[in-house]
Amino acid sequence: MAQKPKPREEKSPLLSSDNEDVTSHHQYSSINKDERDEQIKNVLSEESINDTDVIIERTHEIKVYKRRWYVLLLFSCFAAAQGGIWNTWGPISDSSKDAFGWNDGDIALLSNWGPISYLISGIFFSWMIDVKGLRVAAVTSCFLVTAGAGVRCITSTPPGSTWLIHFGQFLVGLGGPVAMGGPPALSAVWFEPSERTTATAIAFLIPNLGIASGFIIGPLLVPSPNITETNSTFINSTKLDYFQSANFSNSSTSMRISQERKDIMFLMYIEFGGTLLVFLMMLIYFPKKPPLPPCASATIKRQDFWKGLKDLFKCKQFWYIATAYGTSLGVINVWTGIIDVNLSPLGVSQNEAGWIGFYSTCAACVAALVVARFADVFSKRLKLFIFILYTVGTVFIIWFALASAQILPTSTAVFYLTVIMGVMALNASVPLLFELACELAYPIGEGTTNGVMTILNNLGGLIFLFILMIPNIGTMWMNWTLIGATVVCFPLYGMLKETYNRLDIDEDKTLNSNVTVITKSHA
Repeated sequence: MAQKPKPREEKSPLLSSDNEDVTSHHQYSSINKDERDEQIKNVLSEESINDTDVIIERTHEIKVYKRRWYVLLLFSCFAAAQGGIWNTWGPISDSSKDAFGWNDGDIALLSNWGPISYLISGIFFSWMIDVKGLRVAAVTSCFLVTAGAGVRCITSTPPGSTWLIHFGQFLVGLGGPVAMGGPPALSAVWFEPSERTTATAIAFLIPNLGIASGFIIGPLLVPSPNITETNSTFINSTKLDYFQSANFSNSSTSMRISQERKDIMFLMYIEFGGTLLVFLMMLIYFPKKPPLPPCASATIKRQDFWKGLKDLFKCKQFWYIATAYGTSLGVINVWTGIIDVNLSPLGVSQNEAGWIGFYSTCAACVAALVVARFADVFSKRLKLFIFILYTVGTVFIIWFALASAQILPTSTAVFYLTVIMGVMALNASVPLLFELACELAYPIGEGTTNGVMTILNNLGGLIFLFILMIPNIGTMWMNWTLIGATVVCFPLYGMLKETYNRLDIDEDKTLNSNVTVITKSHA
């Protein structure tokens, strides 16, 4: 263990000076490793001025805190609340349409408020993450999600309920940029390199469990409407008691709709209560960053937000991965969220579709964590892992589409298998895509990088849901669109040249020689 340096009044970021932004020296995304290493040596030479005392002043302490897991868990709970509330209406679409007189277009628009809000606020919250820090960005976003959940609870009587529910979904969507784009920034600030991908995967896993719970809790608290029984009673009535049957049918329908609205309101009360609890906990304790950085790359100041955003548009390798992520994951995320709409014409009930969505999302969470841990252990192999996952996912998606079109044998078991495997494989790649994008774009801030990534993701979902709103368009097109959105990614990944600019900094011996490592804190 290196000797701890003498106490000093002020600690400067490694490789930076008070009067000069270090990022002006580093254009890592556009140069090769040898050139970057030479630049690092030049900067060290300039700052040390061949004076040992100055180098000591530049030495930076590194410390990993146990509280990082609490911060990660709390952030993940916020993201889970945001995702779960966004996914409220797809799993209970049949009941919602019956209770409020909606159609498939209304359900699609409620899901679409997430991407719409994201496109409006994505750049602003990316700036907030990089400039103001995670605390301000996360607390503000959690407040918006809490307010959106609360607005939906005001009334259950149309048309007021419809307007308030739409407005609530819009507010919830405004919390999406931080919920989706924040995990890589959090892992970069709090976790050491050997844990970064795993931490990002956990911040992806828990929110997706929140989304998955919607497939179970929703249909459990809001059962499918039993319209067939009411209609059968009315049809079997004789002419003599026609008017009595009509009155009975109207009364039965009114009672059913009233009960459905009560069930939906109860579900929204639960969602609001859980989100409010997370917001209060985050308000009490959610620090901007740890007292000391966890690794060498965390000590280096990121580029100015607007300069970084400009440079990001020039990074061709980043756009390969961002386009692939936005196209494929943007489509499959909303495709999974409205799986009930897709499976209903195939004779699959709302409850059955909910279980399919639940199992597929849970499988994706487990797979993402396992794959991310492998990626941390076998570093610099992200492209290989991504390619394998996309191959497996595409095969099962094609199988599902062919079974849905009755080209291949179809059954409930086939739907379970193909949806679970397809969703699991593609979503397991998300933490890897986030981390690889950060490596390619470094030293551009993680908030900027993943903000742009997730904006493209939501743009893909927005276009998909807008198509669903076309009257009488059906559902079969959804499966063929998903196939196209995944197949187009393979040439993009083929052209991708993976580089690990950030990880190379952490592994650089010259840089690490100027770092004092402190044992992991118990705090």
